[in-house]
Amino acid sequence: MTTLDKYKPSSWRKAVFFSKGFFDIPHLAKFLPECQDIRFKLPWSRGSFDAVLGWGHKPSADKARAFAEKEGLPYLALEDGFLRSVRLGRDGEPALSLVVDPVGIYYDARQPSLLENFLQHKGWETSELLERAAFVRRWLVDERLSKYNHAPDLNVWEDSDRERVLVVDQTWDDASVGGGLADEKSFQQMFEAALEENPQAQVVIKTHPEVVSGHRPGYYGKIPDHSRLSVLTDNINPWSVLKGVSSVYTATSQLGFEALLADKKVRCFGVPFYAGWGLTEDEQKCCRRSRRRSLDELVAAAYLKYARYVDPVRGEPCGIEVIIALLSDRRRQYLRTYGKTVCSGMSLWKRSFLPRFVAANRKGVVFVRPPEKAIEKAITLNASWTLWASKETQVLRARANVSGVKMVRVEDAFLRSSGLGSDLARPWSLVLDDEGIYYDATRPSRLENLLNETDFPAGLLVRAKILKKTILERGITKYNISYGDFDFKKPREKVTILVPGQVEDDASILRGSPEIRNNLELLRRVRERRPEAFILFKPHPDVVAGNRRGTVAESEALCYCDAVVTNAAMHRLLEQVDEVHTLTSLTGFEALLRGIRVVNYGCPFYAGWGLTEDVIPLPRRKRALTLEQLVAGALILYPVYVDPKTRQVCSPEHLLERLAAPKKAVQCPPFKTRVIRFFQRLKG
Repeated sequence: MTTLDKYKPSSWRKAVFFSKGFFDIPHLAKFLPECQDIRFKLPWSRGSFDAVLGWGHKPSADKARAFAEKEGLPYLALEDGFLRSVRLGRDGEPALSLVVDPVGIYYDARQPSLLENFLQHKGWETSELLERAAFVRRWLVDERLSKYNHAPDLNVWEDSDRERVLVVDQTWDDASVGGGLADEKSFQQMFEAALEENPQAQVVIKTHPEVVSGHRPGYYGKIPDHSRLSVLTDNINPWSVLKGVSSVYTATSQLGFEALLADKKVRCFGVPFYAGWGLTEDEQKCCRRSRRRSLDELVAAAYLKYARYVDPVRGEPCGIEVIIALLSDRRRQYLRTYGKTVCSGMSLWKRSFLPRFVAANRKGVVFVRPPEKAIEKAITLNASWTLWASKETQVLRARANVSGVKMVRVEDAFLRSSGLGSDLARPWSLVLDDEGIYYDATRPSRLENLLNETDFPAGLLVRAKILKKTILERGITKYNISYGDFDFKKPREKVTILVPGQVEDDASILRGSPEIRNNLELLRRVRERRPEAFILFKPHPDVVAGNRRGTVAESEALCYCDAVVTNAAMHRLLEQVDEVHTLTSLTGFEALLRGIRVVNYGCPFYAGWGLTEDVIPLPRRKRALTLEQLVAGALILYPVYVDPKTRQVCSPEHLLERLAAPKKAVQCPPFKTRVIRFFQRLKG
């Protein structure tokens, strides 16, 4: 094998590793599709190998590197990518991205690396790649993503007008410090330079996340006393820190790279991968790095060319865009559900799936049946209190407020499942709301506040646009039940209006429809409003199944409508109508996605944003939204999704794939479901 052959992926068919830690990397083979056979090197293993895998250039990989050198094999250095996970690797969370480097490793400036070779040589910088890099760069900043994403966003700078500079600490055993030609003296010089060069500024030392979590010590163990010096030890999202500083002093930390993305001045006292390309002020020079690069070229090389990504839900290689979307969603869910929670009033069948939605750690969930005892338990554990939204009462809310307990309401989300909730079909998405609940128009909810206040970034709106398109192409609705064919055809000479029936004792009617409370009255009002139209009435699936209240005799319904249809999938029916008139039904939202005119007689979550015709005014909803903004808030930012196959927190894009799978025709619920429902009714 020649020296050049070592760097050809086609020659890596059979790879061997020495570290047992590689067994803990999910989807290792998907990160290394060039390697058809990856195995652990046992002492008695014989046979030929084509490549050796090791973890970077750390001491733990010395054995693998020595074996590769002895056998004349390429050594493939693996490391976490620049978008790793929500929690720290030392907390046991697998990486979503890896780098595979046959030349060196990005953090070791003592020799070239594959990333350095990309940046030093030309020919790969297509306009499409750089345009993609610019979009990714903006999206990373908008979503405030870093290598680790467990830290909350906090406003740490009380005096927003004061000038500040940031000095970045690192851990003692960080291989990038020595590999980046830095040492303990570099950190001392960095600190002194920050004070000297910024005589009017506050100098802030930021400790490393693993120092904060107690995993490892940092370089700034003893902080000197100085009037302009402060230390930031809180667990804070890096973007919250960068927001309040004008420049960043670093040895080799990735935070320096993110500071470049945030358009901050960066001074490097070591030689990290992003130094030496004309973007940073460098204390040390690397003679191999002679080319000047733009920020988008650096992003393209590091994030798009060098790092590799595997979708943990699909178990397949993917682009960075999939990982950004997934990390954004998982980060929101983690920050929303961090800590302990006490759940009350949950039936046994809900207890099996609920912990994956309501807690970042399943061990942090405690079930207590009586709500009063749940409040007491939450006080004892310093936990939140989670209950099904329909179980909330004014008395319970008042008790929680007096006790200082955070109340979190749970409800089905808008892309729920394949099957009815009343048939005990497990939900694949839920909403968690600590401010109200989306169907209660009498007070604000988290969704309403999101839609009122969110500055929707471009990346999020692109996701929403694609999500809407996918929903329409795949015919996705809330329950996704398959029906047989139906023979209704839209009359050409009349406007066709669909009136979706609802469960009449449903909380969305009780709290979101102050004027009309039953399906027959809704039909009467629609006929009065549009006497010339062809009106279709579709009873709610739960009512048709005999599980809930809201039945309207067909003879009575036909007094106000022209046809009653029960055997039609909602997405098929929506293809045939011109308008939807509803109280609070989710069908109105599904109609908006399809460009259908919607008239609301109640106050659903999608009303009041300038997209519908609303009979009842909603003065709290103060802005006009685009359809993509409504989709982004309702389908991306508000719910939590759990993949039904892997049981992992996933994105709505993942769930659409599961929901689009072939569905069974509607049938009588199984015997077990009927028995459970019977006993639930006995209990009232």
